[in-house]
Amino acid sequence: MKDTVTSLEHIKIPRFTTYTGKEQEIQLSYQVFGKALHTAPIVLVNHALTGNSNVTGESGWWTELVGSGKCIDTERYTILSFNIPGNGYDGFVIDNYKDFIARDIARIFILGLEHLGIKELYAIIGGSLGGGLAWEIAALKPGLTNHLIPVASDWKSTDWLIANCQIQEQFLVNSKQPVHDARMHAMLCYRTPESFKQRFKRSTNEELQVFNVESWLTHHGKKLQERFQLSAYKLTNQLLKTIDITREGAEAFEELQKSNTHIHIIGVDSDLFFTANENRDTYRQLARANSNVTYGEVRSVHGHDAFLMEFEQMENLLRPVFDPDSQESRWKILKFGGHSLSNGNGLNRVLDIITDKVTAGERIAVVLSAREKATDQLEKLLDLAASGITYQKEWEQFRTYQQYGQSEVDLSAEFAELSRLLEGVALLGDYSARIKDQVLAHGELISVKMISSLLNSRGVNALMLDSRKLIITDDTFGNGKLIEGLSRDNTEKAFEALPDDHVPLITGFIAATEAGET
Repeated sequence: MKDTVTSLEHIKIPRFTTYTGKEQEIQLSYQVFGKALHTAPIVLVNHALTGNSNVTGESGWWTELVGSGKCIDTERYTILSFNIPGNGYDGFVIDNYKDFIARDIARIFILGLEHLGIKELYAIIGGSLGGGLAWEIAALKPGLTNHLIPVASDWKSTDWLIANCQIQEQFLVNSKQPVHDARMHAMLCYRTPESFKQRFKRSTNEELQVFNVESWLTHHGKKLQERFQLSAYKLTNQLLKTIDITREGAEAFEELQKSNTHIHIIGVDSDLFFTANENRDTYRQLARANSNVTYGEVRSVHGHDAFLMEFEQMENLLRPVFDPDSQESRWKILKFGGHSLSNGNGLNRVLDIITDKVTAGERIAVVLSAREKATDQLEKLLDLAASGITYQKEWEQFRTYQQYGQSEVDLSAEFAELSRLLEGVALLGDYSARIKDQVLAHGELISVKMISSLLNSRGVNALMLDSRKLIITDDTFGNGKLIEGLSRDNTEKAFEALPDDHVPLITGFIAATEAGET
């Protein structure tokens, strides 16, 4: 079925007051695709810096992902997209761009939703600036959307991004061809050196007597100059550098941490604009307080623009959200910390949770820490051995607790290796970071072996996955640096090889070097 191409609809906001206190009339336009409003779950799609509300259809900028039978299916969802007021797509212009920040546009979008009688969204998704606006909307109204999906974006503009926006503004204010020249510069941030090398290979345009990379940059400058107004570029550049949900304090971020919103962060490993490291940091901050957070990464040489190019990867990352019955969406990661794995009620509760989820047909992977205070106990044993103090009492206490009376679980190999390592430390009177890593890793190894055996006795097909076979780091013992590509490849291969009816139990916090050392 062909997607219905809709015309622009308009909402007038007569007296909008910006964050800086300026008041003016706002013309807000939007388009709706797919199911009629209030007849299906609503997905709000925010456009990027030079984009517009024309999300799908013949000339839509995200037609590969949004449309009939596509990942975001217009036969299943209502797709709503607002134009950033002043982007020029609807003829409305804002000249006083300095009076606006990203939060103002988020507030305008929320007013638009209220005007349309929309109290709940299935999802908000946006790339780049659109992702920043998605963060701002979710921070202003934490309960508004079930799913928040910022793509190649973040909740704040970093110093690096602000600096690039400042250079962009200098082009826009001072250049004789402001839109043209600013766009040429921006393309260097949207792509990567490796992307250019792969595409151009220092080739030349013989007709124009220039390098092809020069011709390509000039083409992009001219193309944007023909369709995008200077005032619009100044405004969206200003918005890009003012993304910050903590503008009035950390409470907004903390509220998102505590909210029921499912947050799906999608980064690009080669992004020079919103870097993958920043996205991973955001994920870690949120994940400390909220288990409803995921992080996925597009792997591409093309940098920031990969979210508009790597459609197959984007679809794979988005499918669990927009097609919740798909095979990919069945993977859920459960993480259990040391205290929750303590003997007695703690351990039994974990076993019950895993068993219940398997019985319910959920496809889960389980990451396990060392049980109770095993890591602290092992570190104490190391220090006692290194100091020449007898440690047999503490060693027996550790063994007894970890065995938990489960004589059918064979931990003899793990205990023997630990005993050997401790005896070596006692003999030398010291230990290296490498030996410490080997000793502490046994907490997780024993934990996974114990719980795997107990689950199998309950009829759950539990399979131990030693994370040292998956996660590879450099040889900085005690503080290894992740080798991402190799680790990702190992993990993907391991999960692809898993039998459908098995539950992988994965050791947390431990890895190996390329030489196989813990």
